[in-house]
Formats: sequence, C-alpha cells, structure tokens
Amino acid sequence: MDTTVITVSGPPGSGTTTVARMLAEKTEFRHVNMGDIFRELAEEHRMELNHFERYCEEHPEIDREIDKKQEEILRRGGVVMEGRLSGWIAHLRGIRALKVWLECDEQEAVRRIIEREGGEAPERRKETMERMESERRRYRKFYGIDTEDRSIYDLVIDTTSIPPEKVVETILQHLKA
Repeated sequence: MDTTVITVSGPPGSGTTTVARMLAEKTEFRHVNMGDIFRELAEEHRMELNHFERYCEEHPEIDREIDKKQEEILRRGGVVMEGRLSGWIAHLRGIRALKVWLECDEQEAVRRIIEREGGEAPERRKETMERMESERRRYRKFYGIDTEDRSIYDLVIDTTSIPPEKVVETILQHLKA
C-alpha cells in the first residue's frame, strides 16, 4: 500500500501508543496522539477525564473541533495518527490511509493500564469500561458509528500475546505490500 498516513486505533491497553510511536520512528513519520489532544482539552475545561467525556456527550462541538484538527493533520500526510476514531475519520473523509485496529484481551489490557498508570484492577477496569461506553454512545449519537464495526480497517491485530515489535513488523509488511 502506497501511503504516508497510518492510523492506529484500539481500546485502552491494546498498545496503540507503543505501536504508534514505534511506527513513527521506523517510518520517520510524525506521531500524533489524539488522546493527548483530548486530555489537553479536558485540562483546559478544568475537568477530570471521565467527567469531560460525559460533558462531551452533550457538547458535540468539542468532537467536531477535534475531528477538524485530525482531518487537517491526516490530509498533510507523513503521519502515524493514533486515536479511537482516526481510522473512521480517514475512511469517512476519503483520506488514503493504512487503517489499523489493535485489540487485546480485557484482562491483559487492564494489567497494562495498571502497569502504566498504577491503581487497582477493579477500579481501572470500571474506569476503562465507563470510558469505552461513553465513547461508544458519543460516536453512535454524533456520527452513526458503531465502534465494534471493524470492516473499515485494513488490519485488525490481537496484541494480547504479541510483542509490540512483532505488531509493528506486521504493519510495516502490510504497508510495503
């Protein structure tokens, strides 16, 4: 596939950040993490992330602002874009991209989140499930997107027991094909 745009999407703990960073390094594309942009907006609104997500459910203008930034960056190319909706934005806007979805067993994802951020398993699992459900509602309400629909992705990789280096290698092979 001849493209200078790679989108990496997946649930929390699936390895999107690790894989996107490694891909950016290998391809010499820049890495953009839409989650970081979302977190910055939460800080600007002086809200905890989970409160901001619920706030966004009633304020679609925030998602539209994020989408506009995302589309502008994707259209410039030379980017590994990491974000839950990045593949969908590329798909819906007709932007040529290698769209990758990473998935992971829930228990392993929670373990990774705890390793990265600390906390206790029941609490982290609950937060993660609430976050994903909030996103699911928002994306269905504002875009008509079912986040469980993987049909738009060029690659779907289960990262539960695969090291990130192998995931990156698989993506790069697909990029060169």
